[in-house]
Amino acid sequence: MRRVFVLAVALALSAGPLTRTGAAQAQGHAERKVINRIAPVYPDLAKRMHVSGVVKLEVVIRADGNVKSTKALGGSPVLIGSATDAVRKWKFEAGSEETVEVVQVAFEPH
Repeated sequence: MRRVFVLAVALALSAGPLTRTGAAQAQGHAERKVINRIAPVYPDLAKRMHVSGVVKLEVVIRADGNVKSTKALGGSPVLIGSATDAVRKWKFEAGSEETVEVVQVAFEPH
């Protein structure tokens, strides 16, 4: 009986934050548009290895539209550095406050 009660309490406590997080995301801001997009350099190593794909980055954007920081969320390690270097130079539309966006940078052989 005690195990069931502990499990029920643990489930109830863990469900609260999950629900709030989902609601906060649903009420989030609209995406900020990119005003100036710099294309990434396709790394020579990636070309030689025939590596292509998408790099997903979390980008913190200041109110003035400049990139404050980036964090890789996924993609080939061979491509992440180039994607990060390019996105740090992007300029977004100005906003009323700092925002966090998730962007994807595609690398395809030419």
